[in-house]
Amino acid sequence: MSKQEHTNSINMELASGISAFEAKHFNRALQLLTPLAEKGNADAQYRAAIMYQNGLGIVRNERLAAQWMRAAAEQGHALAQHGLGFMYMEGDCVAKNGPESVTWFEKAAKQGLVGSQTTLAMIFEEGKGVPKDIKQAHKWYCLAGLKDKEVLT
Repeated sequence: MSKQEHTNSINMELASGISAFEAKHFNRALQLLTPLAEKGNADAQYRAAIMYQNGLGIVRNERLAAQWMRAAAEQGHALAQHGLGFMYMEGDCVAKNGPESVTWFEKAAKQGLVGSQTTLAMIFEEGKGVPKDIKQAHKWYCLAGLKDKEVLT
C-alpha cells in the first residue's frame, strides 16, 4: 500500500468513526476510533476521551478519559486542551488544579478558541482556583470579542 493509500485509509476510518460518534453510535465509534487513537491521531484521542469521560457507549473510565484527553491536548488539539482545562478546573477525571486548568485553557485560547478565552476571563474575574486578576479578565474578554463586558472590580 502506498503512503497516499495508507493516508486515505486512515482518513476514511477517522471519518467513519466521527460519523458514528455524531450519530450517537458510540460502541461503533469507539471500535473505529480506538485503533487510530492508539496510533496517535489527536481527533480520535479527543473523541475517545469524551466517550470515556461521559460513559458514552461504555462504562465511564476516568483514567482513560484523562489519558486520551491529555494525549490529544499535548499534540495541540485545541478542543482537547479546552477539555483538559475543564477537567482540571472541575476535578473531573483528574485532581482539581486551578493553575493547571489555566495552562490548558491558555493553550486553547491562543489558538483562537473563544470558549477558552471567555472561560479564562471568568476564571480571572472570579478568582476561581487562581488569584483574582481583573486585568487578565479584561484581556481575555477583549480577545473573545466581548470588549463591552463590564468586569467586576
